[in-house]
Amino acid sequence: MRALKIIALFEAFKGMLVLLTGLAAFSLMHQDIQVLAEQLVAHLHLNPAKHFPKIFIDAASNLTDGRLRFLALLALLYASMRFVEGFGLWFAKRWSEWFALLSGGVYLPIELYELAKGFTWLKMCLASINLTVVLYMAFMLKRSDSNTH
Repeated sequence: MRALKIIALFEAFKGMLVLLTGLAAFSLMHQDIQVLAEQLVAHLHLNPAKHFPKIFIDAASNLTDGRLRFLALLALLYASMRFVEGFGLWFAKRWSEWFALLSGGVYLPIELYELAKGFTWLKMCLASINLTVVLYMAFMLKRSDSNTH
């Protein structure tokens, strides 16, 4: 039961982080985002000609108000899913265990593919955490099924 509460808090944290990111994207509407990206790169003392800063600036130059609105909406939807899942897990609702199993399981093939493309400790940690949550939820569902029979 304690593990479900920890997972619920983790889901709520992810939801809050994505919601704040969506609000930040929404707040950038009607602004020259490329200039903001260039200022951020300069503030961080990064070379704008290097690979990652250049990708960041190029991506910022392609952000329109419509795309920002779309990204903010996606963030709101994703955050809502995390909050619903967190609420259900906090109150030990059976449907939320299925929801957590499915929502975590959807990302596993992508995470494993990314890990196969190239190993980093970050990729390994994220895939391990997600795999642990999925296996735990499967264990909890299996255990509750065997207790009802």
